[in-house]
Amino acid sequence: MVLSKERVAMEVDSWLAQYRNYQPNDFEMIYDDWIQQSFYNVDPGIKEKFFSKLDDWFFHTHAFLQGTSFQNEARGRILTVGRVLAENIENITDMRRELTVDQLTYIAEQQIARGRLYSFAQGGLTGTGGWLLLGLDYPLMMVMNIRAVQLVGLTFGHEMNHPYEMMISLKVFHAATLPKRLQGAAWKDLMNEVNNKNHPYIFEGDDRLTNESWVEQPLKQAFKSLFILMFRKKMFQGLPFISIAIGAYSNYHLTRQVTDFALRFYQYRHLKSEEGDE
Repeated sequence: MVLSKERVAMEVDSWLAQYRNYQPNDFEMIYDDWIQQSFYNVDPGIKEKFFSKLDDWFFHTHAFLQGTSFQNEARGRILTVGRVLAENIENITDMRRELTVDQLTYIAEQQIARGRLYSFAQGGLTGTGGWLLLGLDYPLMMVMNIRAVQLVGLTFGHEMNHPYEMMISLKVFHAATLPKRLQGAAWKDLMNEVNNKNHPYIFEGDDRLTNESWVEQPLKQAFKSLFILMFRKKMFQGLPFISIAIGAYSNYHLTRQVTDFALRFYQYRHLKSEEGDE
């Protein structure tokens, strides 16, 4: 079991190296300056209200997902697999006490694979170019990825309906959807929050999620929609295969990015928690 912990710790450290060694290129720096300058010219009151409304939407989406039958069924599947591995498991919090990090990772990867498949299929449907599907694409992608983070957190034994865990999972989602050049700093903020936690249920840090730095993600989605519209009339055997491929790959790539980040975060948190218990 010690070797298992060491191996997972090395995998997480190797994954984190991509952020430690990352150097933004000239285009990214110019883009950052452009974004900052664009928002600098926006009225502060309007800007604050916009990001506040966006944060509220994420909070409500998280709460809504907790009450859906879809989520309850997934929760039941997680517990069922957990009980196969350890019969003493009765509730979600037992998962982190009764299972090894390898076992938790195995269950989480099952949830992740299912989530990636859903994103791939949803992106392919969006790629058919219908206006309704294009309009729903971005909200659906955000919902699916918030749900994916929730399921990874549940697997590692954290109840997502607790205020603290809700905020942490949304912070993980936010960090995972940031540009790569900003994810290293977001990871450090997450580590500081969980390492300096004073109350198991109350989140005492900054509860704001979105700001100017996060705008790149919706812009990428807008460009994806533009490319889908450009290629939707390029038909092969009656289907817009190029548009379908763009939609499927783009959505799959985003979910892979989010789920990789979430898995590494909850693995790292689990290992740190076990160190504190020893």
